[in-house]
Amino acid sequence: MTTKKLEIRVGNLDCEHDAAAIERGLQGTAGLDTLQVYPKSAKVVLAYDPDITSPDALKEKLDTLGFPAQAGFSMPEQPKPWRNPKVLSSLTAGGLLLVGWLLSLAGGPELVSTILYVAAILIGGYYFGREGIEGLIYERRIGIELLMGVAAVVAAVMGQVGEAAMLVFLYSISEAVEGYTEEKTRSAVKALMDLAPKTALVKRNGRIQEIPVEELEVGDIFLVKPGQSVPTDGVVIDGRSSVNQAPVTGESVPVEKQPGDTLFAGSINGQGALEAEATKIFADNTISRIIQMVEEAQERKGQSQRFIEKFGDRYSPAVLLIGLLIAIVPPLLLGQDWAEWINRATVFIVAAAPCALVISIPITLVATLGTGARQGVLIKGGVYVEKLATVEVVALDKTGTITQGEPQVTDVVALEIGDWRLEVGANPQSPISNSLLAIAAGLESRSEHPLARAVVQYAAEQGIEPAAVSDFQALAGAGAQAQWQGRAVYIGSPALFREQLGLPLVDLAPEIERLQGEGKTAVLVGDDTAVYGLLAIQDTIRQNARAAIARLHQLGIKKVVMLTGDNERTAQAIAQEAGIDVYYANLKPEDKVTKVRELTAQYGNVVMVGDGVNDAPALAEATVGVAMGAAGTDVALETADVALMADDLEKLVYALQLSHRSQKVVRQNIVLAIFVISALSLGAVAGLFTLPLAVLGHEISEFMVIGNGLRMLRT
Repeated sequence: MTTKKLEIRVGNLDCEHDAAAIERGLQGTAGLDTLQVYPKSAKVVLAYDPDITSPDALKEKLDTLGFPAQAGFSMPEQPKPWRNPKVLSSLTAGGLLLVGWLLSLAGGPELVSTILYVAAILIGGYYFGREGIEGLIYERRIGIELLMGVAAVVAAVMGQVGEAAMLVFLYSISEAVEGYTEEKTRSAVKALMDLAPKTALVKRNGRIQEIPVEELEVGDIFLVKPGQSVPTDGVVIDGRSSVNQAPVTGESVPVEKQPGDTLFAGSINGQGALEAEATKIFADNTISRIIQMVEEAQERKGQSQRFIEKFGDRYSPAVLLIGLLIAIVPPLLLGQDWAEWINRATVFIVAAAPCALVISIPITLVATLGTGARQGVLIKGGVYVEKLATVEVVALDKTGTITQGEPQVTDVVALEIGDWRLEVGANPQSPISNSLLAIAAGLESRSEHPLARAVVQYAAEQGIEPAAVSDFQALAGAGAQAQWQGRAVYIGSPALFREQLGLPLVDLAPEIERLQGEGKTAVLVGDDTAVYGLLAIQDTIRQNARAAIARLHQLGIKKVVMLTGDNERTAQAIAQEAGIDVYYANLKPEDKVTKVRELTAQYGNVVMVGDGVNDAPALAEATVGVAMGAAGTDVALETADVALMADDLEKLVYALQLSHRSQKVVRQNIVLAIFVISALSLGAVAGLFTLPLAVLGHEISEFMVIGNGLRMLRT
């Protein structure tokens, strides 16, 4: 069976109960293969058989269930309060409650007031009462809605109809507000969605057309005018301009773009017009990937959230059982008044309901993940927010993380030994260093190593053509070899020539030592009989690396460690310049894994920061793996637990600060919720609180927790 995927956003999807309703409603639908519901993103992903059903039929089914599909690439919005059924039912219940109360104050017929109160209970309690009953029947769980429904019914049966109506009115308000709270937490994702333009200017059939961005195809040539957002990922083929990539990567300074440079969807063009070739369709571009990964991250629960939810599943039935015991035991065993203790039990059930506790963590984590994404920090789930806050050690890869990752040739030293010299260009008297560069560039032109690119680029800048080589072979961790003019030539580290080829390097030893002492990498060129010369290559540290590392120390990080495959001298020079506490040099990828494991055993939780490709094993071994410069890099986005979209170590500092702040808010919410629940529960058992007062305290604590959690939306 060939299945197709349909991803749509739907209205009225605000909570896990709504998600369960969609799953029940679509169960058994002909042609539907799999179903995933993302309540925090208001999104449904369906896999279906196109021979049996269609997208229109599935959308119609969702609409029938009360979850209308949204048009295009848009986040559903809550209806205006005066059009929201939950708000209207709550307000109607409040109006009936008010009229009944005023009528009783005026000495009106008690029967009329009672009828108004009962109507308020039925109308106001319709939605949450139905949720509670459905949860009990279909999911075999006792939820908060059922607790409130039971309390309202018991109070009404005991003759406290007005109090029951008050309970229903106050709780229905919080239920009505729930959708607007969810909409607020989605604001960060909505802001990301708004970055991408809805249309694109495309060259087709010899003319410029304006089309919906969803219709862009790989290979399309699109135009970006000054001030416009880039519609999808692409490569500049004409024009020059500065582009603001802050919406995607968080970089504060615009980046100059010219032919051959990459454009990210959602970035904003500056003063010049650009013409680019699309490299990804809209659904796969950088901004769409970020949105998708944020939404998936928001569904991944942290350990504390999972614990609280499991606790809540057991706690609510326990509350109902304890309430039953409070109502029965004192009258049966101690001869107490039945009405009094049933009333206390009812108040206890309301007071002990864990609304504020259950919502305290998820609302904070969802807001945290969205805010981080808007700042160019993509955290893959609540569990990693929690882990980031516990980190004791930061381990950093050197190349591309602490340094620019764009090494440059700084020195060329050629030796007049042997018959290796190559005539370069038409001038037979060209410097011998040009011959050395030509051979080196010929070897390195076949390699993908960053140092190789530096050699090739430097030779090109000097106008030197690479020498013709054949039978190229990379030597893992050492260098490379190839055939040139009938002999095997090599390029690589001094260790390659000294240990594998057996050359003494006596003449070059002082020069190698001097260059390495300056933090440069010495790359030798030669054959198995002689060294032709060497090139010195250096990679400079990032402009803000030292300041970022200093801030890591200020945050309480015990050790900032550098792990590098480079030599001891270079590592020492970079470490001193950047303010690194400890460095380990000459490491292979498997050695980095070992070091991360040792650091974890010695100090505690470790963050490993690398490029997400070469450092993938070390990233996986660390408590939290962080990929830096992940924008546009699929591998980095997939392998890391946290992706920093820009090449900026300050984003790592921000990620740690965000996690500490988030956990502080979570702790505040948990303490507040437990305090309020404990105080209200004890007061209920002691007979100090009436039912309306318990409901009021319960709802106020819930709104306080929500408001505190939403503070994480502030950047």
